[in-house]
Amino acid sequence: MKMKISVALLWFTGLAEAFLAIPLIGGGFVISTGYSALGIMFVLHAITLFFCFREFSPKAGSILGIITSTIAWIPGVGWVFHLITAVVLLLSATFTRNRV
Repeated sequence: MKMKISVALLWFTGLAEAFLAIPLIGGGFVISTGYSALGIMFVLHAITLFFCFREFSPKAGSILGIITSTIAWIPGVGWVFHLITAVVLLLSATFTRNRV
């Protein structure tokens, strides 16, 4: 069975958000990239949202990811939002049917 592009992107962005939610490591990574990691995540979430619309997959995680990417520069708040977004994206990917 072939996996939908949107589901693969939900998995990828969910795992990336989970990495960014690791205390000190995720924050250190974001700071060491000069916060460009948040811009890259914004673009990835926008691409994922496009494919979710196209393939009728859940959109909440990608929308939450876009919001997270815009406010994650705030210490503490960013960590919480990365964690919540990772959970929503991974659950969406898990429970989405993979049929093309």
